[in-house]
Amino acid sequence: MTELTSTPPTTGLSTTGRTTLGRSKERGRTDRADLHAVLDAGLICHLGVIVNGAPMVIPTGYGRIGDTLYLHGSTGSRSLRTAPGETICVTVTHLDGIVLARSSFHHSVNYRSAMIYGVPRLVADEDERWSGLAAITEQLAPGQWDYTRKPNRKELAKTAVLALSLEEASVKMRAGGPNDDDEDYDLPIWAGVLPVVTTWGDPVTDPKLTQPIPVPEHISGR
Repeated sequence: MTELTSTPPTTGLSTTGRTTLGRSKERGRTDRADLHAVLDAGLICHLGVIVNGAPMVIPTGYGRIGDTLYLHGSTGSRSLRTAPGETICVTVTHLDGIVLARSSFHHSVNYRSAMIYGVPRLVADEDERWSGLAAITEQLAPGQWDYTRKPNRKELAKTAVLALSLEEASVKMRAGGPNDDDEDYDLPIWAGVLPVVTTWGDPVTDPKLTQPIPVPEHISGR
């Protein structure tokens, strides 16, 4: 079985030409723990791949096991058919706030973002496919994999799972208030941060339930 928790050579992030920041270098993070934190807090990633000579960016679910990122989709998907053997780029971004400055030029956003480059492999090992699909499900709804019916053979045959190493990655973050020009601080203009917070709403029961079933605790307790 393929190793699921491979450890990168160091705990630091890579310093390749693609992952070395060119601007706002002070916002970069070099600890691999920051990469894990950004990925673990996310729900959807964006998969960038070249299809028929043109870029395609697909929002999709993902899951992490150690330093491997798992993506999945239909076996008929053009992006997933193209990705194995080709360099792809996966990004995850959290918007934490809108930074409102005294000058429109200095408006900004507070964010946490991760970018991963690599050549993914199509997962063929059945045990690893199972683990990857569980990780993707648990990323969106912890506790759901054990609660629901597992995919059957027909469903698995329609599902492609990709594994992408986190070896080549960068992390960038911004926090704090606006950075205005010195001469603008005396302007009679409000400045500050408008926080952006993502919250869960109340669960909505499927009207097609054939019997009264309470919302499971792993959903109601979120």
